[in-house]
Amino acid sequence: MRQKKSRRTLISRASAIAVLIAVFITIERPALAAGEQYTPLSVKTPDGLTIRAQVWGNASGPEILLIHGFSQSYLSWIKQTGGDLPRTFRIVTYDFRGHGGSDKPLDAKYYQDDKRWADEVAAVIQAANLKRPVVVAWSYGGRVIGNYLKYYGDSHLAGVDLVDIRTKAAEPAWDGDVIRRTSASMISADIATNIAGTKEFVRGVTAAPLSREDFELALAYNMVVPIEVRAALRGGPNAGVDFTAVFKSLRVPVLVTHGAADRLIKLEAARYTASIVPGAKLSIYEKVGHAPFLEEPDRFNRELARFVMRATARH
Repeated sequence: MRQKKSRRTLISRASAIAVLIAVFITIERPALAAGEQYTPLSVKTPDGLTIRAQVWGNASGPEILLIHGFSQSYLSWIKQTGGDLPRTFRIVTYDFRGHGGSDKPLDAKYYQDDKRWADEVAAVIQAANLKRPVVVAWSYGGRVIGNYLKYYGDSHLAGVDLVDIRTKAAEPAWDGDVIRRTSASMISADIATNIAGTKEFVRGVTAAPLSREDFELALAYNMVVPIEVRAALRGGPNAGVDFTAVFKSLRVPVLVTHGAADRLIKLEAARYTASIVPGAKLSIYEKVGHAPFLEEPDRFNRELARFVMRATARH
């Protein structure tokens, strides 16, 4: 009982920090607040966590599910949810476990069991009443959708867009310099070291510098993620996962999107993924880093819209 109380206390403290940072974000970004026209959705996972999701756009339009990456948030997708896409599409975003406004248990077991990740995606799809979405999975989101496909298959999906992901985690040749330089500092208990590492990580996500507003926003939602969560995501079974067999078995349309100047996951990772997925199309963004949807949102949104329309037209 004492141990459970202690864990609840830690989670409460983490939640309090998250609230404070959320307030800071709201104060500092009036332009973003004007574009926040979503329906909030609270999702309960089979293992008892509350996941915060958001439903955007055209209620009867083709469906898109956006899955963010390591230490990120649904706010990573503001140039998609705040653009023209919601006029045509029904878009669902969410903060996965340990991130953003979702529950943040500190026990590693919540992050190192692949079935929990699969069940979480399935819970979001069910709660949002998604019939046949195209899933866009960015970076660590590739592992998330990989786990979903492992247990649930692709029969409920219209297509998959794999954005700057790595099919095999234990492939050091694909590691960019930003990963090597920030891995230790981002899980440091020393707050100054943690902040410095997180700032370097956020800067390294894009090839061109983010605007001041976008950088401050990204730094804020990165810092919401506890160091215990970050460490769990990079440790245990996650360190050696390989989704080659899972992605090879895909029978829905697949788009592999990657920035040629990605300093977290090298372009070779995308070439490998595109080579193993039947019929996959590879879209390379020259002079763009780890987040093409942030650096070239107009192109990314156009390509995504075309891909979704073609994928959903098949059914």
